[in-house]
Amino acid sequence: DERQTMQEAVLAIQQAVALPLLLDSARADVLEGAMRVYNGMPVVNSVNGKQRSMDAVFPLVAKYGGAVVALPLDEAGIPETPEGRLAVAQRIIREAAAYGIEKKDIIVDPMVLAVSTATRGAVTALESLRLIKMTLQVPTILGISNVSYGLPARANLNAALCAMALQAGVDMAILDPGSEPVRAVWDA
Repeated sequence: DERQTMQEAVLAIQQAVALPLLLDSARADVLEGAMRVYNGMPVVNSVNGKQRSMDAVFPLVAKYGGAVVALPLDEAGIPETPEGRLAVAQRIIREAAAYGIEKKDIIVDPMVLAVSTATRGAVTALESLRLIKMTLQVPTILGISNVSYGLPARANLNAALCAMALQAGVDMAILDPGSEPVRAVWDA
């Protein structure tokens, strides 16, 4: 029972740590159950530009409060250009506004793809990050470790992308805090 398990996990984790939780499920009923028992402002991971996704997630965020991670992909997939990703992010923000969700509560993830399969994955993500920050002025997040999926010496590549993402203005990063090279960049 995913809904019950999620609620139990949220309650247990909140007793152990005071940090915000990022709630993640493909099922709206599971997210709602977690949001109902959550103390504080949850972050929902995630919504995308598909109308079905926005119709499922935005009513919950509007009802329970919180923030939401926005992925700039839609029915056509992940846009290959920064401009395409910006356009999807803009559409998500417009739809969120219709539910009363403020721009400050939308965290856009420009989506870094593994360079092992998408050779321009890191460059496109960084260009998208800069364009989204400059144009939309929203919080951003980046899954740093996605860049090195399937490659050797992942920590070094992750550290390099972390440094570039910080320079590009990323606000939050999904990374391995136990990785010495990544931690050194983050601390610096």
